Amino acid sequence: MIKKNLANTDITLRKLEVKYRRKPNSVNLLAVSKTFPKEAVIDAYKAGQRHFGENYLQDALSKITAVEYTDIVWHFIGPIQSNKAKDIAQNFHWVHTLDREKIARRLNNQRAESMAPLNCCIQVNISKDEHKSGLLNYNEIQELAHTIETLPHLQLKGLMAIPKSFSSFDEQKREFDKLVLIFEQLKIHFPKIDCLSMGMTQDIEAAVAAGSTWVRIGTGIFGKRT
Repeated sequence: MIKKNLANTDITLRKLEVKYRRKPNSVNLLAVSKTFPKEAVIDAYKAGQRHFGENYLQDALSKITAVEYTDIVWHFIGPIQSNKAKDIAQNFHWVHTLDREKIARRLNNQRAESMAPLNCCIQVNISKDEHKSGLLNYNEIQELAHTIETLPHLQLKGLMAIPKSFSSFDEQKREFDKLVLIFEQLKIHFPKIDCLSMGMTQDIEAAVAAGSTWVRIGTGIFGKRT
């Protein structure tokens, strides 16, 4: 099932790239393996998937330890608590949910000198939803971006958002367009950023249409969570 779902998701992404005049292979697939067992990660890996997203640190660490493929790229996509920064810094290649200077400095200080810089996306609360994490205004985003740029063991890659859930394409795209606007403003000052982490199983088309470079797909690959 996982192999078939991955193939279908890839076909969908490539068709959407054509439909919305995106460059070929410009949208990357992040397989969200949170709560699924290591066997699901292994099945996806054998089907060609290399990038995996995890929300829950302890669950993730057990899989990172158990799955010994050295070319897997692990993305942390959950809220970051201060006491978990060390384990995240030492075990992940990407963080999509950075929204505090304190956490940025902890991640930087805990990243080993021998490791490549930790790729970071700043999380933006584009829907201004009190139940979601992320920065609310552009000045805060720019200040955090400047901080990240001064930290040698972090690499600023772009922005991430989890908007409110809408059923219509137009409503979904309207939310994503808010992030794109912020991204374009930020890129003036940080021209190297190139990542927009937005879009999940239920709003993948709107995300690609808006300009996503990373879609985070869990249910569409692994099935429904129990």
